[in-house]
Amino acid sequence: MTRAAGAGAPRSTPGGKSASKAIAQVGLDFSSPDDIVCGVDEAGRGPLAGPVVAAAVILDPSKPRMRGLTDSKALTAKKREELYDKIIERSLAYCIASASVEEIDSLNILHATMLAMKRAVEGLHVAPTLAKIDGNRCPTLSIRSEAIVSGDLLVPCISAASILAKVTRDRMLLELHQTFPMYGFDAHSGYGTPQHLTALREHGPCEHHRRSFAPVREAHLRLGKAVDLPAGVVIVPPVAPDDAFLADDSAPF
Repeated sequence: MTRAAGAGAPRSTPGGKSASKAIAQVGLDFSSPDDIVCGVDEAGRGPLAGPVVAAAVILDPSKPRMRGLTDSKALTAKKREELYDKIIERSLAYCIASASVEEIDSLNILHATMLAMKRAVEGLHVAPTLAKIDGNRCPTLSIRSEAIVSGDLLVPCISAASILAKVTRDRMLLELHQTFPMYGFDAHSGYGTPQHLTALREHGPCEHHRRSFAPVREAHLRLGKAVDLPAGVVIVPPVAPDDAFLADDSAPF
């Protein structure tokens, strides 16, 4: 079930006037004090290579609130690494999951992202009652869920998930760099930077590149290699890292 913020019915003031005339209505809060809330976010929707990674985090309410939690894009790599360890220590439960390049190419990037989020939530060893998802849509879950645009800026548990997903994916791309140094994965984490596009033209794609993304497909065709994709898969054009949820909520740096 997906629930979104909305306006409530106006309340009466002692003077008989509608409270909505006196103050602006705010979005409804679908949580309750008894809810076990997990924050969910992803990293890696926009890159041309590597998996898409999602994290789900339930922060431990008995532990001190962490300072510095925010959208992972607003943090330096060093700060993300520092917060990563603190999040692990102060979480009641967390799970990091992914969808592979093969799944991205067969399902499309949106559905693969939803799959990674679903895996992260279902992998928690503590069962949440409410999932707060960064962005404008929710994966299909067996629990209540709420999509929150810019949630990684507004909700601490989503910020925590954003950091875990981003750090994990960046580490994956650093490992790929050891095997495929010609692409510069250590510098751009798979995003379509000029350096990466030049390497694609010079060396062609590797098995970790997403064939359903236009620059990768074009590189295959330039080398005379046919690219067979499942029916219904949409070829994704190059995307700027900051094009919000429609492309990716994790910038390369």
